[in-house]
Amino acid sequence: MSQKPVDQEFVEFIVKNLVDNPDDVVTDRKVDEMGVLITLKVKPEDMGKVIGREGSTARAIRTLLRVIGAKHNARVNFKIEEPEGSVRAQRAEEATKAVDDVVDDLKF
Repeated sequence: MSQKPVDQEFVEFIVKNLVDNPDDVVTDRKVDEMGVLITLKVKPEDMGKVIGREGSTARAIRTLLRVIGAKHNARVNFKIEEPEGSVRAQRAEEATKAVDDVVDDLKF
C-alpha cells in the first residue's frame, strides 16, 4: 500500500478528528501546472464542523496547507465538495436554471 502525500494525510487527520463520521471522510489529490488540489468530501451533517463559524475552520485548514506546501515548494489548494441535497447546492442549481431560462428567452 502506497503512503499518501503529507498534505493529504494532514487534511484527513484534521478532518477525521473534527467530524462525527470519520469513516466517511474522503480526500482526493490532483496535481497539475497550477499546483496541488485536495478535494474533501464529508457527510452533509459534518459540513458545519469542517467549515466552522463564518468559514473559520476551513480558512485555518487552508492556511496550514499553504505552510505545508511552502515547505515542499508546492502551491496547495483546498476544496470542500458540496454534498448533494445541501441548501447551497440547491441554490446553485436554481441559479443555473434561472440563467438557462433567461438564455432560452433570448432570440438569437
